Amino acid sequence: MTKFQITILAIFIVCIIGGAIAFATYKGNSSTTLPSVTIWGTLPNSLIQQYVSQINLTRGQQLQINYVQVSASNFNTTFINTLAKGSGPDAILVPQDILSRYNAQIVPIPYNVLPQRTYMNTYIQGSELYLGSQGVLAIPFLVDPMVMYWNRDSFTNAGIANYPHYWDEITALVPKLSVKDANSNITKSTVALGEFANVDHAREIFGSLLLQLGNPVTVSTSGGLASALANSSAFAGEQSTTQVLNFYTQFADPTSPSYSWNRGLPTAQSSFLSGELAIYFGYASEINSLRNQNPNLNFDAAPLPQVRNGAVKADYATIYGFSIVRSSANPTNAYNVIQVLTDPSNLSSMVSQAYLPPARRDMIAAGTTDPYLSIFYSEALIAKSWADIDPNQSGAIMQAMVQAVSSGAKNVHTAIIDASAQYDLQLKNQ
Repeated sequence: MTKFQITILAIFIVCIIGGAIAFATYKGNSSTTLPSVTIWGTLPNSLIQQYVSQINLTRGQQLQINYVQVSASNFNTTFINTLAKGSGPDAILVPQDILSRYNAQIVPIPYNVLPQRTYMNTYIQGSELYLGSQGVLAIPFLVDPMVMYWNRDSFTNAGIANYPHYWDEITALVPKLSVKDANSNITKSTVALGEFANVDHAREIFGSLLLQLGNPVTVSTSGGLASALANSSAFAGEQSTTQVLNFYTQFADPTSPSYSWNRGLPTAQSSFLSGELAIYFGYASEINSLRNQNPNLNFDAAPLPQVRNGAVKADYATIYGFSIVRSSANPTNAYNVIQVLTDPSNLSSMVSQAYLPPARRDMIAAGTTDPYLSIFYSEALIAKSWADIDPNQSGAIMQAMVQAVSSGAKNVHTAIIDASAQYDLQLKNQ
């Protein structure tokens, strides 16, 4: 180890110890207002400001939060460049699938402050990606699970009483729900699968299938994150990836009985809104937008289908959590504010405002009488994702793999090997 590396390591250890002491010795603040905290996040500014105002109505000690909304596409560049200039937020509120790239920029909450067992008993299993070797990397907040939206009129007109609970049931629906013209062009589609370019959330759908088969998509190794798409010493993933590829691509194969989609069609969401697509897979957070864009569309929400006899029930979800930035001048105050924001007595109002489930087990167990939130709650309980560096890049790698198989440019084995190698390279280069 070089002298420079030893120096950097020493600084890092001092920061960890200092953070642990600060958290452990924090005694609270007796003033009428807590010191101001700056939080950057990808959730809407109006949502957070409304939430803070609601909390302050019932608190003697007022929260002072400067919340800055940063788009997900620009977050990394904005965050890193601002830190490099010696400024930045005290905390960030970001999805779990991009947090892995910020391990050096955030300070973990030590396990003597928030024990791992307490965390696991409090928050959903899908949030355990936040458990690091030195402590908790983020306090979970909200969950935005993938769900299935289905056109009730399309199903009723086809004489179909129930929505599909398993993926293999969708193939049987294609002859009943899809419509083709005299030239075999698709005019109405059952489901948007088989492509990536015009399938909203294709990465999350493909990933959900892998997760349900027990494939974690990425694994943590001594050398960092690694792909689980192919077989390796860390994980044998090729069999499950092959199964998902064969299932997924059949829907875009004109020679398959399941042919229901192609890249010449509009986007999945657009087709669903126009009534030309019977099943659309989207996030729970999209429900109000879908209603507003077409108030006359008769649709319902349902759980994401599962692999029949799959390894585990799983549903890809975006999990939002608060992380404390290492360069914060007052990490203990940031932690205290985060505790208030994630307290169940306050969080119930955010659930109503955001129309999304909380990440807390006790609140999910308490249930809800809302007909849609009840579905979102059940999906949050089986929420899963994987440690990633750049979702856009991993999605592009999956897209190239699918297109290589669909076009016949590569056989399934070669496509998986090449995609896994590309993913490994992407994970290591960040």
